[in-house]
Amino acid sequence: MKRIVLVIATIVLVACKENKTTPNAEKEGVETSEAIDLEVYDFKGLEKMLSTQSDTTYVVNFWATWCKPCVKELPYFEKLRSNYKDKNVELLLVSLDFPAKYESKLKPFIKEHNLKSKVVALDDPGMNTWIPKVNENWSGAIPATLIFNKTERKFFEKSFTYDELETELKPFLN
Repeated sequence: MKRIVLVIATIVLVACKENKTTPNAEKEGVETSEAIDLEVYDFKGLEKMLSTQSDTTYVVNFWATWCKPCVKELPYFEKLRSNYKDKNVELLLVSLDFPAKYESKLKPFIKEHNLKSKVVALDDPGMNTWIPKVNENWSGAIPATLIFNKTERKFFEKSFTYDELETELKPFLN
């Protein structure tokens, strides 16, 4: 049922999109996003980043700029990246923002919030196909986080505090 609601909501949002472009970033005093290099993947391309045979532990967060709980927890992921960068931990922030908003919303957001973690965008409308490939129990709701290494994999469909995030990461490092 949640997937049906998610699909309908996506269709409605895309159908209601205005086709005009306005330089809102410039009007609001936010620098333009020219310097932000955003990699965009379909799920087939992203899927390669969701498994590993190396000793690195990966923390992958699925989020969007329009998701308040996602935005609230981003500083915790950034802090985790900073605190664990020398401990073989890599962070990947997978934006589920709409492609039409990459230039006007996502890139300015990355710059404004000074995100240092790698940010990629997932542009694949076949969510009913790729969501269960990330985790078979994922309803598609965000925020969602995947922590994995070559021996273990754990998925969370929830928002985190820093302490909760660190607690979930630590068993992967032993």
